[in-house]
Amino acid sequence: MLDRTVFFSRDTAFKSPFGAVTLGQEVTFTLRPRTWQGFTRCCLRVYEEFGNVSKEIELPAAGVEGDRAVFRGVYTAPAQPELVWYSFAFDRPGSPRTLLGRGGYSGDDALDSFQLTVYEPNHTPDWFGRGVTYQIFPDRFCRTAVPDPKGMVGDRIVHQNWSELMEYLPDEAGEIRNRDFFGGSLQGVLSKLDYLKDLGVTTLYFCPIFESASNHRYDTADYSRIDPMLGTEEDFRQLCDEAHRRGMRVMLDGVFNHTGSNSRYFNAKGFYPDPGAAQSAESPYYPWYNFQHWPDRYDSWWGINTLPAVNETHPAYIDYIIQNEDSIVRRWLRAGADAWRLDVADELPDSFIAAIRAAMTEEKPESFLMGEVWEDGSNKIAYSQRRHYLLGRETHGLMNYPFRVAAMAFLTGGMGRDFMEAMENLRENYPRDAYYSAMNMLGTHDNPRILTMLGARPQTPLETRTQRACYRMSPAERDRGARLLMMGTLLLYCFPGSPTIFYGDEAGMEGFEDPFNRGTFPWDNIDPALLRHFRILGHLRNHLPCLQRGEIEYLYAEGQGLAFRRVLDDEAVIVALNSGDRPIDMTFDCDKRSAIDPIFKQQFNTRFGKLHITVPPQDGILLI
Repeated sequence: MLDRTVFFSRDTAFKSPFGAVTLGQEVTFTLRPRTWQGFTRCCLRVYEEFGNVSKEIELPAAGVEGDRAVFRGVYTAPAQPELVWYSFAFDRPGSPRTLLGRGGYSGDDALDSFQLTVYEPNHTPDWFGRGVTYQIFPDRFCRTAVPDPKGMVGDRIVHQNWSELMEYLPDEAGEIRNRDFFGGSLQGVLSKLDYLKDLGVTTLYFCPIFESASNHRYDTADYSRIDPMLGTEEDFRQLCDEAHRRGMRVMLDGVFNHTGSNSRYFNAKGFYPDPGAAQSAESPYYPWYNFQHWPDRYDSWWGINTLPAVNETHPAYIDYIIQNEDSIVRRWLRAGADAWRLDVADELPDSFIAAIRAAMTEEKPESFLMGEVWEDGSNKIAYSQRRHYLLGRETHGLMNYPFRVAAMAFLTGGMGRDFMEAMENLRENYPRDAYYSAMNMLGTHDNPRILTMLGARPQTPLETRTQRACYRMSPAERDRGARLLMMGTLLLYCFPGSPTIFYGDEAGMEGFEDPFNRGTFPWDNIDPALLRHFRILGHLRNHLPCLQRGEIEYLYAEGQGLAFRRVLDDEAVIVALNSGDRPIDMTFDCDKRSAIDPIFKQQFNTRFGKLHITVPPQDGILLI
């Protein structure tokens, strides 16, 4: 185990500055081994991965501090974006070399190295990380009328009853086709903008809205056209205008790794009049796809034939999506969008993502690029390639699934220290702007409903889809889930990065995996206590700058307790959480006479510069 009194990479007394650094920046390393160990020499061992450069840099002796020998030196970061792996080597006369890595001292050269991210500083619009994001699954949010699917791509059916269960069983071919629609629309979203504004929402993140054969619309049929069941381009422009008038921005989902097999580009069933790649090798879209045997064997996303994969390096595809003056990326920004979220960013080439970023910056300098990445994006390896998402030329931020994993573990009884370690590791690895621009969430369209995950305790295993479709939590389960969700949202809204709500979580929606997590919004049956909680937190997030951009300092991480402070200038808040079954007493330094809980209007007084609170079981306290 690493002795943090010898070296601790997150403490500027040992490594300065903290975390990721910019091109050419100097980094000072200080090592403090015990004098009795007899080390006379210390070296920094560096491997610059992208440049494939290994070197040793001597850290000269800098004297003695008590029982510690001090070695200190400077490493200059490379002039190009890099992922640097480093460790230390100590020498003493007559003994083998001693190495120091993340796991502590070792004599083995294959030790676990520390990471240093070296990035190119570029402008990151700060509006996204400051505010609250709301994810909308368009077909299920709000409808103004029952649509007629006649003439639309795909064999669509429309539910007449907004509240009925979605289709979830495979068809006679054993496939779940997602062809049932409820008719949510852009006009429906427009009619609820004031509701969203009152919730504190500042960014509307839409799952795909372009013409598609399925209700989820991740099988794009035409990137240039709003799905007619959702509305028209004019509806979209009006929605953007009205959102902007209320201080909201709009993020679109870009599904650029694959299209639908029923798209105008592939056109497997001949719905579109012009020949697609499946009809003719002379089609202008034919080179976009990789056929092993035309027309029935081709590369597809995860082997799903209805999602043929595109070749993102083909010049014609790049021109259509990115480069052309009327490209998809550019034209929808001009129509009113403020951001793009890249679906399955792991499967897009770095050069493709960088080209999107460059086009967005040129078209709308304050536009924001978000990537879907499920792991630590600073060191992600996808398809045997180390990725460059956060090194300055690609995404501004990433979906923060590591936050979700750590938060879920903590909320369900995990240790506060485990959450802290996971998030501090991420903060150390990410450029600061990327860390503060992360999309933090508890629920998404790819996960079971957060209320269900936190509350459901079925008496018997739910082994069939029908059992899971029909399961509804008991009042006791809902109470438990709501209590934990309130604690989870307190953590979510007070953490660096944009707190993101999956539509309906604030209303108390429940459901297991897709499609059960994608029900229709219960406008006539909203949970009032949850909605009030979300509204209060949204208001606080938007009115307390320290929650938007303040530094984070952990105050308590013992057992099932966790507390941290967000500080900006003279403003500070403390968040204290308890995921266990017993109350936890916490005491913090505080230079104010009192602190206020703005949710329950309680006042806590300090004594002798100390603030003492008791956090109830499975609950949290916010103090200003």
